[in-house]
This record gives sequence, C-alpha cells and structure tokens, in this order.
Amino acid sequence: MMSKVKVFVPVLLLSILIIAGGVVSADELPEMIDYDQSLEGETIDVVAAFANKEEVFAKFTEDTGIEIEPLTMSSGEVLSRMKAEGTAMADLWFGGGVDSFIEAKNDGLLQRYESEMIENIPEQYRDEDGYWMGNNLVITGFVVNEEIVDDLGLDMPETWEDLTDPQYEGEILMSDPAISGTNYAIVASILQDKGWDEGWQFWEDLSANIPYFAQRGSEPHQKTVMGEAAIGITYMDGGIMALPEEHPIKPVFPEDGIPWVTGNSAIFAGAENAEAAATFLDWVYSDRGQKYIKDLNQTIMVSPGLDNPPALAEAPLDQLIDIDLNKFGEDRAEILEEWEMRIGN
Repeated sequence: MMSKVKVFVPVLLLSILIIAGGVVSADELPEMIDYDQSLEGETIDVVAAFANKEEVFAKFTEDTGIEIEPLTMSSGEVLSRMKAEGTAMADLWFGGGVDSFIEAKNDGLLQRYESEMIENIPEQYRDEDGYWMGNNLVITGFVVNEEIVDDLGLDMPETWEDLTDPQYEGEILMSDPAISGTNYAIVASILQDKGWDEGWQFWEDLSANIPYFAQRGSEPHQKTVMGEAAIGITYMDGGIMALPEEHPIKPVFPEDGIPWVTGNSAIFAGAENAEAAATFLDWVYSDRGQKYIKDLNQTIMVSPGLDNPPALAEAPLDQLIDIDLNKFGEDRAEILEEWEMRIGN
C-alpha cells in the first residue's frame, strides 16, 4: 500500500491571498514535470498554511502517486518543538508569512534548496541563499462602507495618507501586526517606503483614528461589511473584490502604494524525505502547479508568465511598494518593539 503524506495544518492560518476556487480541468494545465518515480510511496510530513490545500495536495497525489493525510498542528508549535528538541518534526513547510520563514532560516530550521523551476521565481520573491521561496503574492489595501461614509458625511479615502485625517476618528479598523502576518507586512512595507521617522509618524497619526486593533486578520473587513466601521484595512483577494456584489463596500487599492508580501515554502533542516519534499516544490513552481493553484484559488502567483486571475485582473500591480522581503524578518523584533512602545493596544 502506498504511504500517505502527513500534513500539519495550522490551527490559526496565516493571512493569504485566496478565495474558494472551483474545479480546475487537467486539460487546461501545462504538462507534468519530470520527476523521480522511485519516490512514489514516500511519506512527506508537511506543515501547511495554504488555502484549498486539500485540492492542491490531491492534484499532487494524482500527478505523482504520493498521497496526503492532513493532521492538525500549528506551525508555531512545530517550530517551537524543533528548536527545543533539535530535530525536524516535518519535511516541508507550505504557505505562511515571509517573516516567519526568515526567522526559521536564522534559527537554522530550514534546508537550502533551489528548485529546478527557479526561473519561475523572480529574485525578489525568494531568499537569496535558497532557503525559502515565494508561492503567491498577498496584496493589501482597505475597504470602505459607502453607506457609513455617506451617513457620516465623510470623504471617500483613496490613499493611506487620507486615513490619517481626523474626520475618520473611531471609524478605521486594523489587525494587530504582532498577531496578523499580513498586517505586519503592511506596517513593515510602509516603514520601508516612507523611512523610519516619517513612517512611524504616519502610524502614530493613523492609530489616532483606530479605536482598537483586531485579533484576527479577517476582522476589519468583516466588521466593515457589518456596518461596525467605515473602513477596514485588509488583504485584497477575490473574496474582497466580490463584496460589492452584495454589500455597499468599495475595495480601495491605495494610490500612494500597495503593501504586499509573499506566501512561501521551504524544506525543513534534517528532513527525512528531502528528495520527495523537493519534488513537491518543483511541482508547485512548475508551470503546471502555478497555473493550477492560480485557477483554484484566484491568487496572484509568483510566476511572471501568468496573467492575474479574473478576480484581480484590475489590481494595479504597478503601485506595489518597492520592498526588501528579507528586511521583514531582519527588522521584525525591532518593529514590533517600536510598535508596542509608540502605539501598543
């Protein structure tokens, strides 16, 4: 009997750019990559933080003969136990915020691997030393409840700077960047874009309009939809873009820059089945894997050869902030310490 791939599925998934997708026809996909068929039946333990992971893994199973059996465990627990015990609890990490991957690399928990599909991964979306690689882009912005804005006589905001206007006092929601990977990316992106001093002045001004910081990445846009806030700072995915179909919600890509981050993958140091894990990464970054995931999740993939999915076809990617992903991890402790000192909760 063929072995099953064990997948540790985080209890609290990191924010990622997704919507529930439909069935993707194999007839529409590029050909399967070459792989070592002797690896069929290998058991790969995977820490998974990715949307529609069951469908993604099922497709990989179909293509390679390696099956998948999800198990529940948080990525934080896996990393903590690996640090404490000094042994790999899993072979592969699939999905998650780049700051966590950089921390894991610095702690010696990741194994260097450059996929055979490296040409599908632009340099700005992968670790320069080959320890982690981006899967997809998570882009951000905010949503506006047009009914509340009209009722309160507020202006329609179009930029991040607009949000610092005192007219929005008490009407903006954002998640705590110490908890939400996506919102940490927003803070870090704007600090890189504006510079340390100007950036922190911006966050102090904006925080004056935020009554509290939410504990989940999805809470700001959900409460904005429910009419509990006028503006919610959020990731921008296909689900967000579909909100105007049923709600008085306007998604806004800020004209003064769009913060972003990648969802990533890596092989754990000491992985027992590193070759099979590498095959999975080769599949994810192949033309076939990239298109399958894009169509399934309506997400923007790292491969430059793919068009944006229909749900995000109008996203102005030329407004993405020019950032250094490596600094997300390098500066994380300092940024969060400064956040707590200046803004806190």
